[in-house]
Amino acid sequence: MSGVPQGSVLGPLLFLIFINNIDDCAGLIDKIRKFADDTKLGHCIKSDSDKNALQETLNELANWSQKWKMDFNIQKCKVMHIGNSNPKHTYYMQGEILNAVESEKDLGVWCDKSLKPSLHCQEASRIAKGVLTQICKTFHYRDKQVFVNLYKRHVRVHLEYAAPVWAPFRAGDIGCLEKVQQKFIGMISGLKGRDYNERLKEVGLPTLSERRLRSDLIQTFKIVKGLDKLNPSTIFNFIPGDRPATRTGHRLNLVQRHSRTDTAKYAFSSRVVPYWNSLPGELKDINTLYSFKKGLDKHLKSL
Repeated sequence: MSGVPQGSVLGPLLFLIFINNIDDCAGLIDKIRKFADDTKLGHCIKSDSDKNALQETLNELANWSQKWKMDFNIQKCKVMHIGNSNPKHTYYMQGEILNAVESEKDLGVWCDKSLKPSLHCQEASRIAKGVLTQICKTFHYRDKQVFVNLYKRHVRVHLEYAAPVWAPFRAGDIGCLEKVQQKFIGMISGLKGRDYNERLKEVGLPTLSERRLRSDLIQTFKIVKGLDKLNPSTIFNFIPGDRPATRTGHRLNLVQRHSRTDTAKYAFSSRVVPYWNSLPGELKDINTLYSFKKGLDKHLKSL
């Protein structure tokens, strides 16, 4: 009913201008996040007043959409109740009940109400296996160099997309992903290694777990150095400036947060802290991403 032309250079910018004031409808709740035409709301529900605040925000959004002739697709609007003590209230939009879901795909990542990555690991593994099967049907002789390049560009990307968000911590989930690479290694012709790790070294590939650690450290560097448009203090706790340097080590070291559950313990902001703090100081002092990646790869190979 209303909007901007799609496919144009100015289209995305004009759309952002058009919806920019939607934030004004969310003054009563904790979070609102926008990405293109996707909008997410988040609010901690501990009482009826919290529930009413969220419902009032949904009413305001509905009024906004009607005013500017950009109606929400109510069938695509979902509610996910997170937390064991969540009262799981029913919410409405434009008089219709919003469907409650246990999982939902958000920007390519499957999110579960338990906040555990098992579902995404299963889906990523399934898609990667399908692509690998198609490649195997196409190439009968699997030359090492060609096959490894195909794997990197068409299979491994599905196993690593947005890994800092969902990196697994359960042995079953880790194995679910690693089995795809094990299957790939077993398909290469002419390898002499006796086991999985020896064959990985022969083709010059690390394990997926090692790759995820590298991704975590690179993402941490980007956040700490301000290369991402993100306030670092919303992700990490930094060493207080008045604490003696002899006790803290490097000035960019992070404080490990206390976690009561495995989900919190293995979340990005917690799991990466000991690995980041253990990096050499000269690595943390680097200011360019390219130089950091180069130094990090050299450091990880030396371990």
